[in-house]
Amino acid sequence: MESVGSIIVYAIITLTIIVCSVLAVTTRKILRAATYLLFALFATAALYFKLDYEFLGAVQIAVYAGGIVVLFVFSILLTSHPGQNSTPLVSRRRFMGLIAAVAMFGVAAWSLISRAELLTATASGDNPVMKEIGEALMGTDHGQYLLPFEAISVLLLACIIGGVVIARKR
Repeated sequence: MESVGSIIVYAIITLTIIVCSVLAVTTRKILRAATYLLFALFATAALYFKLDYEFLGAVQIAVYAGGIVVLFVFSILLTSHPGQNSTPLVSRRRFMGLIAAVAMFGVAAWSLISRAELLTATASGDNPVMKEIGEALMGTDHGQYLLPFEAISVLLLACIIGGVVIARKR
């Protein structure tokens, strides 16, 4: 059984992730949004460190909190004026957006519940070896994540090229 202090630290970390994530998508200042994203990524790294996944925590800080957020900040500075507020989104379809958000929450909850046997298998105290984690993340078999990883890298490359093209037009 976990100690009360460990549960409190977990609650603080998860609350930080939730608050910073919500602030990142709701703020109208784009540099603040990138800063809130940075804090959410640092809190995620803290969660990895709490779960004794030091390597994943270090990768989270180096790659995501370091590299990706710096890339976002550079692209923000290249394409917009950082002190300006973004224009408010006006939509008459907020009710449809709320329905879509609730539906996506339902899909996410179903996918977590349907994979509960994986959660209980790793929660038994047997931490997977780093080689197993690497094979799961970079493998090409069923349930492995090389294709989404490569798709995200192509998307980031397209964002960089788009930022450079927009900056050159100015």
